[in-house]
Amino acid sequence: MFSIRPLVAAFCLSALAPLAMAGGSHGSHGDEATPNIGQPGVAAQATRTVSITLYDNYYEVDALDVKAGETLHFELKNEGALLHEFNIGTAPMHKNHQREMRKMVASGMMTETGMVEMDHSNMPGMEDMKHDDPNSILLAPGESGELTWTFSGDAELEFACNMPGHYQAGMVGEFSSN
Repeated sequence: MFSIRPLVAAFCLSALAPLAMAGGSHGSHGDEATPNIGQPGVAAQATRTVSITLYDNYYEVDALDVKAGETLHFELKNEGALLHEFNIGTAPMHKNHQREMRKMVASGMMTETGMVEMDHSNMPGMEDMKHDDPNSILLAPGESGELTWTFSGDAELEFACNMPGHYQAGMVGEFSSN
């Protein structure tokens, strides 16, 4: 019997090969030129709630319409066998974030299926590594979580999983303006 799961795992691990272990904080996904992507919102003020299931390696939804100033409350569930992320950003932001995620996996603080509690304070370039950006949520297999976001309407946004190889495998969707 043929199983796709080992192939997905192999693809994801192969994305780790070209690692560059340069310093930097996981939260630094751009520079001053980074567009305004919005801000964390308040769930009680959301104009709507969107439920999205994360699978290996796709979202059940591949596009969402949003308006400038709109606040969405996302209810997320990881039904896959791998660790997945729901991250709101621009394509260049995701590219930068993917480098940080590769470093986190390479350092051993993250595996294909979850986060590993580690003290990185004595590892040069890794001291501030953590996954706690307000525009992102990381979910282990079977986990659920919520994220609320107010959209600025000033940038072309995507939602994506930036675990090594997942974005490249198609785990990305777009936000479009109506």
